[in-house]
Amino acid sequence: MDFKNLSLYKPKMEYRRFGKTNKKLSVITLGGMRFKHGGKEPRHVIPDDTLEECTETVKTAFSMGINHIETAYGYTKSETAYGKVLNDVLKIKRNAYYLMTKGAPQTAANTRKLVEEQLTALKTDYFDFYAWHGMNNMQRYQTACQKNGPVEELHKMKAEGLIKHIGFSTHAPLEIIIKAIETDMFEFMNLHYYYFFQRNKGAIDLAQTKDMGVFIISPNDKGGQLSNPPQKLSDLTHPLTPVQWNTRFCLSNPAIHTLSFGLPATVSFDQIDGIFPTSVPLSEQDAAIKFKLDSQRLLDKYADFDGYCMANDPSGINIPEVLRFRTLLKCYDMKDFGVYRYNMFQENDHWFQGAFPTQDKLDKIDMSKCPAGIPIKELLKETHQALYAAS
Repeated sequence: MDFKNLSLYKPKMEYRRFGKTNKKLSVITLGGMRFKHGGKEPRHVIPDDTLEECTETVKTAFSMGINHIETAYGYTKSETAYGKVLNDVLKIKRNAYYLMTKGAPQTAANTRKLVEEQLTALKTDYFDFYAWHGMNNMQRYQTACQKNGPVEELHKMKAEGLIKHIGFSTHAPLEIIIKAIETDMFEFMNLHYYYFFQRNKGAIDLAQTKDMGVFIISPNDKGGQLSNPPQKLSDLTHPLTPVQWNTRFCLSNPAIHTLSFGLPATVSFDQIDGIFPTSVPLSEQDAAIKFKLDSQRLLDKYADFDGYCMANDPSGINIPEVLRFRTLLKCYDMKDFGVYRYNMFQENDHWFQGAFPTQDKLDKIDMSKCPAGIPIKELLKETHQALYAAS
């Protein structure tokens, strides 16, 4: 394949208008978080095996019709690796793909300095999309959107042509995402939503009314480690793989425009051909699979208690997420995923906040918000015993 003369669109891929940006993106985006040694400093020194992996991943992605690359300053080596591969190794014309990066500058001055550094690392004169990275709580929302702050500076850089479209990425509770959308400062958003986490549908619905682009973060990894599913889940989605069905589920919503597929390329990308064609709404076959998946929740009497009435509990326990992991374990045999994610909780972390349910934390739970008949402390302790892996 001649990577110097990429066609923007390929027949096996599907493309959607990315909201009011009017850019026609492939429904699969190439993510850039997990290259070999990717998180290690110094960020601008790229080992040979990292460069080789990035090169092969980009070639594979483009050969499948992917025309959108997503990275971030917070991914350390990723921006520099992409800059070298796209411009020096493969020498791909800049108008043959769309490029998104992200950053979380705290002031207007730092915003300009950071974006200029990122332009240099990625060896480009402009970004198609720039997202304020990690609008995960009220404090970060206020920092980003303050008067004369970072997002206003991004708009000045947009007027100068350095950035074409401005958005935000978020791991926040639904109410914070809605606040960000309602500022009307953004043209797109990156957020979590997939079959096993549908909490953010209201934000997607609101974004659709404002014609915003909607980018789904990590549907295969955070969406349930779907590239390495338990046998039960594979049986439930047959004849599709869990990756293929979950992608079709997301894309059955016309307000969703693209999903991030990342590394390792051999795991994520080898399933892409089996995704298409997608259907809006779900096809008869895919709807039948959804019925089977939905029915599994009948296996546990507490599976449909999501715990959001107890969000932001004084105990510090992320009750909704713990209960979600419990449901996935009880109804879908998703223990490996539960162990993987449960042990990422950090008590004072804005990316994945949550305290473990030790006895002193359990004693602080506000039981007045717990519906009668829900043995919440027992459910939390049960999940902890099943999923906690002491370091």
